[in-house]
Amino acid sequence: MPFQIVRNDITRMNVDAIVNAANKTLLGGGGVDGAIHKAAGPKLLEECKTLGGCETGEAKITGAYKLPCKHVIHTVGPRWKGGGRGEKELLISCYRNSLELALSNGCESVAFPLISSGAYGYPKDKAMKVAVDTIGDFLMDHDTDMMVWLVVFGKESVAIGHRLDADIREYVDDRFTDACERADHGRRRRISEADEEYMLSNLPSLNLHTFGAYDTGASEDIWAEESSVPVSAPLPFPGKLPIELDESFQQMLLRKIDERGISDAECYKRANIDRKLFSKIRSDPAYKPSKPTAVAFAIALKLSRQETDELLKKAGFALSRSNYFDAVVSYFIDRKNYNIFEINEALFYFDQKLLGA
Repeated sequence: MPFQIVRNDITRMNVDAIVNAANKTLLGGGGVDGAIHKAAGPKLLEECKTLGGCETGEAKITGAYKLPCKHVIHTVGPRWKGGGRGEKELLISCYRNSLELALSNGCESVAFPLISSGAYGYPKDKAMKVAVDTIGDFLMDHDTDMMVWLVVFGKESVAIGHRLDADIREYVDDRFTDACERADHGRRRRISEADEEYMLSNLPSLNLHTFGAYDTGASEDIWAEESSVPVSAPLPFPGKLPIELDESFQQMLLRKIDERGISDAECYKRANIDRKLFSKIRSDPAYKPSKPTAVAFAIALKLSRQETDELLKKAGFALSRSNYFDAVVSYFIDRKNYNIFEINEALFYFDQKLLGA
């Protein structure tokens, strides 16, 4: 069921179905519509002529012909007229009806353009929100492993909104400044500590007069007298230490799912994770996920910042204030916004890896 945003040419997507942002005639046009008809060849137009057009918000399916997919799902998006004439509801219908058609035709993967955001004038940030919310809700509501792609040409096609953009940038920049200052201080401190450690570890062979702090007549005996263990003697080893292994990432994940009182399916859907991957994690106590996968489960479980850090540590990761990906994720966790599709929209906008599959 995972849902991902990707930069690509939709006519090159190797999926079961691509969605065409068509006009009511279904006879081709400009933009995505024209590109799909051109790539598919004239037989697509011949089949479309038999369909009798399509109303706004509805969807119809055809063959794909020369395209690398199996089907083309044609849907007619609304023209933007200010937002007060049912545009949002019609756009939601475009996505839902297209997804229903894909599901009923056995499609395991489908790729959408950002419908109505071109010549039809639907504001990109509003069009993106409708797409993300509608696709996410559909996948949550249906028991399906269908992979859904939202295909855009570039970051300029995605607008997360001026307020959110500025808010995230301010949040990240504040933490970058603090983190960089701390990192620089820590670096200087580590250098100083390293110099001191080098001095102490090499004192027996150093000319102490060089440092101007010790009597040149001092000998190695002085350093031996300050410790109950001679400088040259190895530290005593008490034998084999008892090792008590902490719970693994898998064990903590399953425990958290039980504590939250949710099903496995609800968890992996919220995490934007494929059912097969979740089954693999459940069956393997030693499974080590990637960082985006581990964070995705923290989002799915609606963990606090501290709980998220605890879960990530089980997989060998942590959230850092000097990492842009981590800072964006932390922004949403701090605001208790656990909508993984909105988080991925922001991560995509800032050129970061997406959460989930």
